[in-house]
Amino acid sequence: MADSSEGEEEGKLTGGSQQLVVDDDLREMGKKAAWSVSSYKPGNGVLSLRDDNLDTYWQSDGAQPHLVNVQFQKKVKLQLVVLYVDFKLDESYTPGKISIRAGDGFHNLKEIKAVEFVKPTGWVYISLSGNDPRETFVNTFMLQIGVLSNHLNGRDTHIRQIKVYGPRPNPIPLQPFQFTSTEFITYSTVR
Repeated sequence: MADSSEGEEEGKLTGGSQQLVVDDDLREMGKKAAWSVSSYKPGNGVLSLRDDNLDTYWQSDGAQPHLVNVQFQKKVKLQLVVLYVDFKLDESYTPGKISIRAGDGFHNLKEIKAVEFVKPTGWVYISLSGNDPRETFVNTFMLQIGVLSNHLNGRDTHIRQIKVYGPRPNPIPLQPFQFTSTEFITYSTVR
């Protein structure tokens, strides 16, 4: 698993993982979001990013930067962005440099990560945590992934999958233990 550098500094990611492996304390948040893209070729739109099929991909159509917008109805905590990209198949369509921005909407997005890829093939993990060890997640209404450049000076881009993860909430607030069975949860408080 390749991680980016800490903070807002630019990190270089190489390689990629063929298997998607995420901690049990994280959950996929993309289902709760409205997804949009800046442009796409017919048949290779935003649905291809979320169909869990590594053979399909979003292909941009137009000038850079190419943008993927992830908007939530309420503020959510996000901790990890995972992209599936394949330099061996996509060559000049493979993203070379991306920027991840967060904010309340299009009007106040702020860059939180800039990452450079070096011929990635597989799942690439980008942590959204900051320099401070207490900053383990980003609290936001909107996340924007911008492809700033491609490998081999390519114009359009291919991204095969994007997953967005946040911390799994404790089912009972102020409860130090995370019970999973309904029977334990029923008896976890004193009247």
